[in-house]
Amino acid sequence: MAVVLRYVDNNGHIIERFLGIQHVRDTTASSLKAAIEALFSKHGLSISRLRGQGYDGASNMRGEFNGLKALILNSNPSAYYVHCFAHKLQLTLVAVTKKHNEVRDVFNFISSIINIVGASCKRMKVIREKQYARIIKGLENGEISSGQGLNQEISLRRYGDTHWGSHYVTIIRLLAMFSSVLDVLETIREDEMNSEQRTEAIVLTNILESFNFVFMLHCLRRILAVTNEFSQALQRKDHDIENAMSLLKTSNERFKMMRENDWESLLEEVSSFCIKHDIKILNMDDEYKLHGRSSTKLLLCVAYLNSSDSFSAFNKEKLIRLALFYPSEFSIVDLMVLGDQLDTYIIDLRGDDEFSGIEVATATVEIVFSAMHIVKSRLRNRMGDKWMNDSLVVYIEKDIFDKIDNEAIMKRCLSHDMYTKQTGMMIPYVEITYVYGKVSVIGA
Repeated sequence: MAVVLRYVDNNGHIIERFLGIQHVRDTTASSLKAAIEALFSKHGLSISRLRGQGYDGASNMRGEFNGLKALILNSNPSAYYVHCFAHKLQLTLVAVTKKHNEVRDVFNFISSIINIVGASCKRMKVIREKQYARIIKGLENGEISSGQGLNQEISLRRYGDTHWGSHYVTIIRLLAMFSSVLDVLETIREDEMNSEQRTEAIVLTNILESFNFVFMLHCLRRILAVTNEFSQALQRKDHDIENAMSLLKTSNERFKMMRENDWESLLEEVSSFCIKHDIKILNMDDEYKLHGRSSTKLLLCVAYLNSSDSFSAFNKEKLIRLALFYPSEFSIVDLMVLGDQLDTYIIDLRGDDEFSGIEVATATVEIVFSAMHIVKSRLRNRMGDKWMNDSLVVYIEKDIFDKIDNEAIMKRCLSHDMYTKQTGMMIPYVEITYVYGKVSVIGA
């Protein structure tokens, strides 16, 4: 565990110093507190003189009752806890990202790209060689400049929900290595023996070369550039809460200016990138059609699952279209293999005698509502929920209750009365009712 001490010197200056590292048996709050006390004791310090403590948002640190901050507050109520500002900003960004479907999809695709491109040392070597060759070509053509600290070797970087600014760095590097990534995906498509990875490489290539994906990358780069500068400022040793609030206000102003004035420049930047990488540019003047899915289309697709008449309504293309209504259930790879699975499915079921005479009922719920008007008539208008529920079960499932002999019902009722009289204890309530002339039992 690393311990950093912030204090005010005799001149009133805020000083922040690394105090040292301390071995801990585990990362439970009690172990961390014991380690801090041991380190303080070694340097002649006391927790009783603490006036603040700051950590990230991990539960073992900021837990309300058993976290490290709670244990220290129990010993010293003046050691007020402050959640790390940079971590709070990162957690906010992650929370907003997960609420926006398009943004969440972009980062999921980025994660898949990084996984497949960085899956082996061979692929990492290929991408380094491709990137090196492009830098040499750019220097020769005068497209990029040379100098100290420029054109350093870079690699794709994974983003992390708790890593400051990692989403921004991930997008920057993907844009910088865009052509090299496409080259590696092409190599996987051509040389990879694993069919699943070949399919994934094809899908990811199509996504990378789409205008929508490129537009989202550039848009997010601009947005995250503002939050990244804010995050960098929050990590400075000399910042305070007042300064942080001022920086927040500045960031909000930048977002407002971006929203009002940056559309044209963003579109120009995306278009230039697409031209460079041979990506088709969308015409922004075309009429936009909302890709909604009406319930009618959904029901029409469902109808092709009807098993009546040996699945005569079966239609593979319509069922694949049905799967598109549920993107969270069917991945891109799942959709690709679904057609082959459906071919096997229909042959298997049509050859099964158990499905030859099947009939499908879809109106059971409507039947229940209709039965309510019969069971809960004007004469029984005040019947309770349980009584109505039991009556409906008997009425709607009468094919089951028709199999119960009347004699058995009578005996059950008589035994109920005798048991109640002898013991004074109630057993589950049973009532006799008539359903279309048939004596049935209600209650359980």
